[in-house]
Amino acid sequence: MLTLPASDLYLLQMERDIKFNSEELDEIASKRAELDKWREIFSSQGLELNDASIKKQKQKHQESRKSEDESEDGAGATSSTKSHGQVADFNVLYCIPKPVTISSSLGGIPITVDMAGNLRKILFGNTFHIFNYEWKKSYFKFREPFSDLSYALKAERGGSSAIQMAVQANIIRYLLFTGSNETGTVCLQDLYDVSQKKQEEALAAALTDILWSAGDLQSGSVCLVSTDSYFTPSTEYKVDNFTERVQLFKFIEKEIMQKFIYEHIQCFKEEGSHGVILFLYSLIFSRTIDRLREDLDSTTPHLLHSSLGNFVCRQALLNLMLTGRASPNVFNGNIQYDDQGSPLPLPLHGVLIRSDVGYLHWNREVLQHGKLPMVGSMLKTPKLPIWLCNINGTYSVLFSINSSLLSDWKMEHLFDLYLYNGQPAQNHTVILTIDTHSHHWEEGHDKGDGDLEKRFPSVEMTIRTKWEGAAIDWNGTVPFF
Repeated sequence: MLTLPASDLYLLQMERDIKFNSEELDEIASKRAELDKWREIFSSQGLELNDASIKKQKQKHQESRKSEDESEDGAGATSSTKSHGQVADFNVLYCIPKPVTISSSLGGIPITVDMAGNLRKILFGNTFHIFNYEWKKSYFKFREPFSDLSYALKAERGGSSAIQMAVQANIIRYLLFTGSNETGTVCLQDLYDVSQKKQEEALAAALTDILWSAGDLQSGSVCLVSTDSYFTPSTEYKVDNFTERVQLFKFIEKEIMQKFIYEHIQCFKEEGSHGVILFLYSLIFSRTIDRLREDLDSTTPHLLHSSLGNFVCRQALLNLMLTGRASPNVFNGNIQYDDQGSPLPLPLHGVLIRSDVGYLHWNREVLQHGKLPMVGSMLKTPKLPIWLCNINGTYSVLFSINSSLLSDWKMEHLFDLYLYNGQPAQNHTVILTIDTHSHHWEEGHDKGDGDLEKRFPSVEMTIRTKWEGAAIDWNGTVPFF
């Protein structure tokens, strides 16, 4: 029996280990290449996948290809979708569905690289930022028809929720206070008896009203996504595979624009439509880049800002949706002088008109470091009793069904307000009873006990910025923020 020296045995073992490791590395490299290939395939379909999903989808795709090959053998043809190698019917968590598109021959104005660049600059301040996943998946989705919240949109937490809730306020305005209410009287049931068709009509009307107001009541623009890309980006522009395919439709008659939006309402309300971004683009082109630059002042160079990894609406964008003008501030009028009476280098732009929908603001964190911006009477007292509320950075809608609430002082002694915050956890409209003469809240306040915003729900503190000292009854609902 041949016995090898210990040194030779050691070298032989090392050689085997090296061979094994080399084979293992080759296998890892092969798997990595396979993984990258499938990532590329899924990415081309606009999908965002986790690694656990890839094996499952790969198997599903292979089965689909096998079935497709058998179909080709039997029928000699495949559908146009298959002929382009597109992957269909993915059921993957966190995927963005294929965008809802229109035909390129619909007749709109194709977006140019200059238009897209200016769009990015007025939104982000540069041409390299693009919307993140949270924005891309956002659209205008209603709750179930003929339910306690059939009038309501779902708004996930994130930067786009401000736009969704501003549209929500206008949906409520349409359903309660327009000619669509044939009875002439208003009750909360009007918001519950809403069919899918009525939902779509209300959404089309709300979008139209906001866009038409942004166009100075003379014109409006609607952006839709087509099947074609219209320009080749330069190195100074980051592609998002969405903006490059936009068509712009301009209107000089409001009724025609509303009909057009209603006919293409799926481009705003279906999953995968990028509906919120499309509406935002439409809003900017309705106002026009030039007018937006005139609206803004030295404090606000663009409409969005980055916060905690997300893009958040600046006040100018909120005011644009509420008043038709991108005023960066919430006070009335323009300010020409500073606190010491010295002329400012450039005036600060505030709100110039009362609009149908108002605005209220409360933020605990701001109070800890200073004081809240003073919302002027133009926004606090709108034409109709509906308010978009910014409460600690989240957005809700407060409204009354009494159209005379703000025009008859006697109505403001004891009245109900209704609250909807857009979050999936809210399953009914909250009814708040406001008492401006009981002074119960003031008595509790006199007792002291420290920080008011910690002792009382933020919703109540928001309401008291409009009705100071009001007592608020939640009518059995547990205060949730």
